[in-house]
Amino acid sequence: MSVQKSIAAVTEAIIKRSAESRARYLDKIAKAHDGKPKRKALGCANLAHGFAACNAHDKDALRNSDAPNLGIITSYNDMLSAHQPFEFYPELIRAAAREAGGTAQVAGGVPAMCDGVTQGETGMELSLFSRDIIAMSTAVALSHQMFDAAVYLGVCDKIVPGLIIGALTFGHLPSVFVPAGPMTSGLSNDEKSKVRMLYAQGKVGREALLEAESQAYHGPGTCTFYGTANSNQMLMEIMGLHLPGSTFVNPGTALRDAITKASAKQALAISTLGNRYTPIGKIYDEKAVVNGVVGLLATGGSTNHTMHLVAMAAAAGIHLTWDDIADLSAAVPLLTRIYPNGKADVNHFHAAGGMGLLIGELLKAGLLHEDVTTIMGQGLSAYTVEPVLKDGELDWKPAETTSHDTSVLRGVAEPFQQTGGLNVLEGVLGRAVIKSSSIPADRHVIEAPCRVFHSQEELGEAFKRGELHKDVVAVVRFQGPKANGMPELHRMTPPLAVLQDLGFKVALITDGRMSGASGKVPAAIHVTPEAADGGPIARLRDGDVIRLDCDKGVIKVLVDPKHFAARPLAHKDLSVNEEGVGRELFKLFRHHAGPADHGATVFGA
Repeated sequence: MSVQKSIAAVTEAIIKRSAESRARYLDKIAKAHDGKPKRKALGCANLAHGFAACNAHDKDALRNSDAPNLGIITSYNDMLSAHQPFEFYPELIRAAAREAGGTAQVAGGVPAMCDGVTQGETGMELSLFSRDIIAMSTAVALSHQMFDAAVYLGVCDKIVPGLIIGALTFGHLPSVFVPAGPMTSGLSNDEKSKVRMLYAQGKVGREALLEAESQAYHGPGTCTFYGTANSNQMLMEIMGLHLPGSTFVNPGTALRDAITKASAKQALAISTLGNRYTPIGKIYDEKAVVNGVVGLLATGGSTNHTMHLVAMAAAAGIHLTWDDIADLSAAVPLLTRIYPNGKADVNHFHAAGGMGLLIGELLKAGLLHEDVTTIMGQGLSAYTVEPVLKDGELDWKPAETTSHDTSVLRGVAEPFQQTGGLNVLEGVLGRAVIKSSSIPADRHVIEAPCRVFHSQEELGEAFKRGELHKDVVAVVRFQGPKANGMPELHRMTPPLAVLQDLGFKVALITDGRMSGASGKVPAAIHVTPEAADGGPIARLRDGDVIRLDCDKGVIKVLVDPKHFAARPLAHKDLSVNEEGVGRELFKLFRHHAGPADHGATVFGA
């Protein structure tokens, strides 16, 4: 299968731009692989420490045989619903490894904070940087050099990108990512959103709001809306790092357990010691990166990935840019409507045909590279299947070829819109991204005077005082990586949505994040350069008229350019962001963080 010229052109541009850094990366991982168990080169005391706590069978295998040993990197905790199922995965993986003639050990754990818990709270200022902490924690776990392959247990927002960066740093190791799946559907996302808006207007109290939220988020598994967590899972499958069709199978089912066991066996099958050696550093190449971006655009996925994909690619020596994402967005149609881009949740998407149908449609249209390496071998066509149980064992059947619900999932011949779900905006303020798939067509262009705030709390208070009941572009600045760690700003969504529903023209511009839950209000986010780094957003004043044009990809400030450029930059006392709830420990991260369009990472891009 050949890809469309537009997809090929972007891919070639990335390959050319990344030639030197990618070559250095591939040379690095080639030197790290010698086809022998690394643990055999450890000193006797080192190795004894490595298997001291194992049972007799595993201890003998690690001491006397060349059988592959699987490292488990887990983000388990039982506070985070998406990761609670991982409590039981290590034992399933150990048993599967023994059945396959190998062993498995939990190499280490990584932190997994829940953005749902920290929304609007001080702890959210640690969220984005937790990605880089997770990458470093992964490196610490794998630094023991006891392992011939690894499995990664992670689902949510910063966890999977952090695990990928860590895994790519050990790019010579074969790696399989194992999802936990979404929770079953509860209160619909649409109904939950309505209660939130009523609460913002003071029409219902906290008890009603908490009851609605509890009915929506009610059990183990990912939140069912299509935010960063489920966008992560889509990416792992379309990039060939999950078992085919495994992404959106609910936890606590026999099929889910079978997928977990099969994932462990697949990791051993492609380990450093076998004839099918498949290191993650080779899987995660330029074509896989483009496939990931195409999947994100075709599904209207999380805006967080305009940063995460850049940072993840950089870990493999690949230079992905926002321009690449914009160019691909112009060529990739939107094929799904999943909340917040529609009313359905990911369970409805899976029932309509899911990942197998989506990948099949994109392949047929020449929008994905088929000639890629995956954990299953050569070719993405292996992912146009659906997992099933056959005599108690995992098997696959051909994926659906037509959608069971065209209000949720469609083919390329009848997309929801002809272009992708994300746009890059440019103008005098710099660059930003916007989730166009969630915005009604009549809101793609907004022109109105701005009101400037330095926190989402300030905006909320202005809304309560009735000061925003008019056409307005809300500007919330000093929310970037260097200012305060770039927290998500979801407290602004209900009041702005209320204003929009009252008939006002409303938009948001911020150097902060809104993430995968970006809603129906036009939001130009990740503005870079940020205000704390001298960005022009710090020159805006109340009353400046701003024109946001999603279709043309521009942000205009309708002020005389010379007058605007001559304005002094506003300042904010950022010392209030330096202490409390662990922020003291992240001073170096804030100081060294790169800009959003370079991944907002401390590792550089």
